[in-house]
Amino acid sequence: MSFTLGSPAFAHRQPIPAEYTCEGEDVSPALAWTGVPAGTKSLALIVLDPDAPDPEAPRMIWVHWILYNLPPGVSELPRDVSRAALPPGTLEGKNDWKRTGYGGPCPPIGRHRYFHRLYALDTILPDLHQPAKPELLAAMEGHVLGQAELVGTYQKSG
Repeated sequence: MSFTLGSPAFAHRQPIPAEYTCEGEDVSPALAWTGVPAGTKSLALIVLDPDAPDPEAPRMIWVHWILYNLPPGVSELPRDVSRAALPPGTLEGKNDWKRTGYGGPCPPIGRHRYFHRLYALDTILPDLHQPAKPELLAAMEGHVLGQAELVGTYQKSG
């Protein structure tokens, strides 16, 4: 079985509904996955926008959400998951707003792509004290058993 990530809120490579963005409620979409590789001891989720600030001239990858040490037996996150509702043992990293938690799409110009990447790891990571993406990726190095990806798009209405 292949490792897959999906959402009831939007299909792969399709628009993300406004309720999950800065133009709406700015809450996290529900996510669900299947086919976690054998030997997985934890999962890590990174949501990022490689098209910032302008898809015609991207200059940076904007990180929207980081979670790690999700238990491998968990197969979904509910819509608008709060810190208190995260699966036991799950830790948070800092997004590019310099805070933990989900920050939805809010592109200044054009239609951006939002990559939801779920990594299966052969270890449980130590507490990295709210790492940014580079610190988390460094800790994950050599431990990735598989990766599932869901891509959504968003462009502001105004």
